[in-house]
Amino acid sequence: MKVNKWTVGLAAVGLVSLPSVLQAEEKLSPLQTALSSTVLSGYVNTAARWNPGTGNANPPAYIYNDPNKQDAFSLDVVDLTIEKPLDEAKWAAGYRVDLWFGQDANTFSSQSPIADGSGDFAIRQAYVALRTPVGNGLDFKVGAFDSVVGYESHDAGKNPNYTRSYGTTIEPHTHTGVLASYQFSDVFTVKAGVANTYGPMINENANFATPPASTKAESYKTYLAAFALTAPESMGALAGSTLYGGIVNGFDQGANGNATSYYLGATVATPIKELRVGAAFDYLDLHGGAGNDSAFGGDANDGGYACNFAGYVSFQATEKLSLHARGEYLHHNQGDFVSLPTKLIEATATIQYDLWQNVISRVEFRWDHAADGSSDGPSGNGKYYGGEPGTGITESSFPPTPATLRNSFSLIANIIYNF
Repeated sequence: MKVNKWTVGLAAVGLVSLPSVLQAEEKLSPLQTALSSTVLSGYVNTAARWNPGTGNANPPAYIYNDPNKQDAFSLDVVDLTIEKPLDEAKWAAGYRVDLWFGQDANTFSSQSPIADGSGDFAIRQAYVALRTPVGNGLDFKVGAFDSVVGYESHDAGKNPNYTRSYGTTIEPHTHTGVLASYQFSDVFTVKAGVANTYGPMINENANFATPPASTKAESYKTYLAAFALTAPESMGALAGSTLYGGIVNGFDQGANGNATSYYLGATVATPIKELRVGAAFDYLDLHGGAGNDSAFGGDANDGGYACNFAGYVSFQATEKLSLHARGEYLHHNQGDFVSLPTKLIEATATIQYDLWQNVISRVEFRWDHAADGSSDGPSGNGKYYGGEPGTGITESSFPPTPATLRNSFSLIANIIYNF
């Protein structure tokens, strides 16, 4: 019988005897088999940021852009993933747990209602994966899982840029419930699910909303659906291009009312194999209703919306060097939504060079511009950079004059180690 090196080591120091281990091996083999199929992975995500200008209390309010990260080094997050993927069996079963440690875990706020939402820790995902032998195989996730909408991932290393988009900012992030997925063919896949709420808090229930005026019926749930269309090999240079679409509708505790998120995105291959382009559209509809204020801070019976257009370009210059760019336009109808101006333009350029094995290293420049003529700047809270032509106001002007200085710039170095 085969004895692993760990057991041999224990036997060498007299902690176990090989005969007893060999006799027990048959009893332990099911556990050993289960553990051998478990995969441990994750990453450490760090960054250093410089913002030209002064004043860091109110940076542009896109997700994960905390004031404490401005003009500073930061440990964003440590991700630890423990997973047993589904195998090829007809009745396959597995699980996945994503644990987050660090400042970004607080931003994600996926703790249960009994937690205080802080502590540099979050369970981002934790679900049981199941497959049933229906057609090509009907797969289920039961537990807490990422939302079905969005172009970008919460895992920074899976995105072309380090900083996240405003589209990601206004999207739902995770749900507690059941999600089913079915692949009709290599071309067409659909997902559909039921969850407790629109928001990210694990085990959050719309029946226990705060304030009580927003409480829903005990049976009230959130519904989500998505599809993916992938271009087949027969489409030549476009092969592998994918069109995504999705919708999430339910109660959002943060909005103190119902919310519907619509998403449409595409990643397109080009005749130049090193070049890929993408686009994404997000529309967030905050429903009005008796006792329900909108997330935009409106009065009861008010609604609200936010829509975001984003474009992406990626070019693989060499085996190690890649170039990425993103541009966005965000518009919403009430000025105090997540402390953002009603119109906002964002542009990001990223250079990535994979010098070390298992390491993503990149430098990124980002520009956020308040385009609504308001006095609030990109953060919505009075942070201003740069000057406007013809105004006579410059970066050195003090104090900054409202409605004239509306630009924010960031230069960021990002290092991620994947294990």
